[in-house]
This record gives sequence, C-alpha cells and structure tokens, in this order.
Amino acid sequence: MPLINALKGALIGVALVIPGLSGSIFAVIVGLYEPLLKAIAQFKQDWRQAIGFLWPIGIGAGIGVLLSTKVILWLCTAYPLAAYSFFIGLVLGSLPFIWRKLKKLNWQQVLIAIACGGLMLLITKIGGHQNESDIAIKQLTSLQDFGMLTFTGFFSVSLMVIPGVSGSIMLMIIKQYGTVYHAVSQLLDLLVYLVTGRFEQAGEAFKSVALLLPFMLGAVIGTVIVAKIMHYLLAHYAQYVYAGVLGVILAAIWILAETGVVPAWPAVVGLTALLGPIALIAVMLVLGAIATIYFDRA
Repeated sequence: MPLINALKGALIGVALVIPGLSGSIFAVIVGLYEPLLKAIAQFKQDWRQAIGFLWPIGIGAGIGVLLSTKVILWLCTAYPLAAYSFFIGLVLGSLPFIWRKLKKLNWQQVLIAIACGGLMLLITKIGGHQNESDIAIKQLTSLQDFGMLTFTGFFSVSLMVIPGVSGSIMLMIIKQYGTVYHAVSQLLDLLVYLVTGRFEQAGEAFKSVALLLPFMLGAVIGTVIVAKIMHYLLAHYAQYVYAGVLGVILAAIWILAETGVVPAWPAVVGLTALLGPIALIAVMLVLGAIATIYFDRA
C-alpha cells in the first residue's frame, strides 16, 4: 500500500506543476482526496496514523514535482498530442467514480456543476500564460520578499485543496509561477552540485531554493485551514461537493484539449493523413482511462 500511495502521490505531483492541471482533481481520480482531507483535518487526534498515511504520498508528490520540472514538461512540449491526450484519459477515467458519489443528479447539482465548471474556465482565462523564465523574485533579500512568498504558498496551495483548482494557474494569477517553478527546478540542480562537489554553483542554486521555505510555510498553514473546511463540507454536503467536482472535471477536459491537443493538431488535409493522430489520441485516451481505473481500485 505505501508503494501504491507513493505512485499515486507522484501522479498528483505531476499535476501540481503543469498549468491547467489540478493536483486535487488527480487526488480525487486516484481515490486519495477524502482520505487526505481526513488525515490533515484530524491530524491531532491520531498523528501517528496520519503520518504513516501521509509520508509515502508526500515523497511521491515530491518526486512527481521534480520530474515534472524536467521530464514531464519536456514531454508536453515535445509530444503534446500524446501527453495531453493521456492526461485527458486520466480525467475521463474518473467520471465513473464521480458518478457513483453523486448517486442521483438533480437540478440543484446540475446548476452547481455548471457554475463550478464555468468558474474554472474563467479562472484559467484570467491566469493567462506566464513563461517559466519570468522570475519575479530571484532570492530572498527582504521581509517583503519573505511575506510575498508566504502569501504565495498560502494562496496557491490552500485553494488547490479545492477539487479542480490548479495551483499553477493560481501562481500565474499572482505572477509568481516563474519564481516558484525556477526554485523547484534549482532544487534538483542543488542536489547534483552537492554530490559532484561543485559547491560554488551549489551556493548559487541554494539562493533560489531558499525561496521555497516561506512558500512551504504559507502552504502548510493554508492547507490545514482549507482541508478542515472541505472535510466539513464533504461530511455534510458530499453530493453537492461532487457535483461541483463534476463540473470542474468537464472544464478540465476542455482546458487540456484547448491548451495541449488543439495547438498540436497537424495542419493536414485528408482522412488518410489524419488516421495517425486520431489513432494516437484514441490509444492515449484509453491508456489514461485504464491507469485511472487501476489507481481507483488499488
């Protein structure tokens, strides 16, 4: 079970970095969302059991984030049609799980789904696009920088606990995506420099990595607060929460198609020339859906 949870955590970590993807939605997809909320919200009641449950997920998420900053984002750039189709498949595979949670769909839930899906699309449009090279804060030089990064962690990570909200989009809204992305990418470089004995370069990399300390402080505070709120809502209004999740999932499919699949669609004419891309998309959709179903049952 710890290994499976670590793999699920890695998938959540990947989703944390890629703009438009939501770590909380992928926590729902792999069946960890409610257990994570319970472990965080009730941490004081049984902290040993909570730590035993959380540590493999945390390690997996950390590995997923580190891989995302290098490998996954490269795949999204080099092979967007395959990568984003796989992501859409992952999301599609969660629909049976969400439907089981809803049980019955009434008009109130339909309205909630439409409202939440529309809000997700609006937030994504507001976030726009920020290049990873746009670094607002390169190193900690003042209390203002510390405060800004603490707020950044609180704002982006706490809202990310809400299913469907993309932490990377939240970072873009407050113009700190490049700052945090660069700091995370420097973490892996720092480890390489230390292992290979390049201490001068390690010192420079640490200046960027240090930005993650106030970010994580704000993230922990925000996560605990919002996790308690979401835990309460799921305990008393679960069907309405999952109605909102359904709307966000449908919006996520639209966002992933719009940002990854449509721009990569080949500019060719003729059914024969399109058979290859169509087949690739179909295969990746199926593989993604199968992966989600597997993780849901694991």
